[in-house]
Amino acid sequence: MIPTNLSELDRIREECKSMVNKRASASAAAAVVPIPGADVGADVMIMMELLPAINKRFGLAPEQIDQLDSAVKGRIAVIISSIGSELVGKYITKQTVALLLKKVGARVAVKQVTKYVPFIGQAVSAGISFGAMKYLGNSHIDECYEVCKRIIEMKKNESA
Repeated sequence: MIPTNLSELDRIREECKSMVNKRASASAAAAVVPIPGADVGADVMIMMELLPAINKRFGLAPEQIDQLDSAVKGRIAVIISSIGSELVGKYITKQTVALLLKKVGARVAVKQVTKYVPFIGQAVSAGISFGAMKYLGNSHIDECYEVCKRIIEMKKNESA
């Protein structure tokens, strides 16, 4: 269910940020493992779980939006497209996650190379992985927050 007020929306944002920090830590742990591609596979799986969970917490999962009346769905679609989100209200696929990881591609490439430098390289790789995962997760939270905030404001204006 979409939050009905800003205090509820702020609480959900904080819960989601905590969730992102936990998943980013798991990504960093996977980055330390010196098996080629293992960390990228872990990142894909983490994002496949994390992004839909964030959508759901904000009431913006596709199945939640489908339950709304058509007028509200239309307004939500306009808001989502106006902020340019590719993930809010959408089903998350491996292809979607792969496109996201390409956006932070330089970091991923550096991470792959540095992990083979003993000790320091693994630490750098873990740091890059943590940062990239945190950036992607928090960016998605910000988009969901903005969509919900606009919906709350729209409903306030209609009732006034």
